[in-house]
Amino acid sequence: MAGHSKWKNIQRRKNAQDAKRGKVFMKLAKEIFVATKNGGGDPETNPSLRLAIDKAKSSNMPNENIERAIKKAAGDLDGVRYENVTYEGYGPGGAAVMVQLLTDNKNRAAADIRHAFSKNNGNMGENGCVSFMFNRKGLLVIERLENESDEEELLLQVIEVGGEEMITNEDSFEIYTSPEEFQEVKDGLEKSGLQFSSAEVTMVPETYAPLEDSDGLKMLKLIDMLEYNDDVQEVYHNAEISDHVYDQI
Repeated sequence: MAGHSKWKNIQRRKNAQDAKRGKVFMKLAKEIFVATKNGGGDPETNPSLRLAIDKAKSSNMPNENIERAIKKAAGDLDGVRYENVTYEGYGPGGAAVMVQLLTDNKNRAAADIRHAFSKNNGNMGENGCVSFMFNRKGLLVIERLENESDEEELLLQVIEVGGEEMITNEDSFEIYTSPEEFQEVKDGLEKSGLQFSSAEVTMVPETYAPLEDSDGLKMLKLIDMLEYNDDVQEVYHNAEISDHVYDQI
């Protein structure tokens, strides 16, 4: 993981994500709805719901939206039934791509994802074709501020609460955990007064695929097309795209 920052890619795309805030809230509400349906409406006894709520709050989703999604699911109203589906494939330049969806129509979803790949010089593959290239990890990101506490002191805190690894970037610290220890590590660091720019359980690539200008632009278009799909919850990839390619968008 050293030498590449997942958080930098997130930051570069933040403005574009902000422009799609309404769509992001809809996806988060769907995730909260499904977590509540599967495990109940109490985040203290439903870790999946707690994680979904934390994710929603970090995206500045209003509390009333969160509560509405929980109440709708807890009310056991008749309605659509969502399924978790994952599709895998290769983007421009051979970059590995994983797409996680919550959908009420798998046939429609598969057709939409296949179309997105083919339209952007990619190919949708069989299940398992790229998932072995990723590890499921908890990721906590702390922005580096002036007069911030010492890096060594933070590393000791991370070790003390059970973090697996900390990567230091120019503008942030990336803290990695096992998925099982994510909430405990997050809670432990929050008790020390630390705040996170991002806190999620995600898929982290083992290796990265550097993309040249043309492939990098096509990859960004593929990601945008996938993320625009209402069924898509997360897009993971191992593309390493330089700053100047992002500047062209």
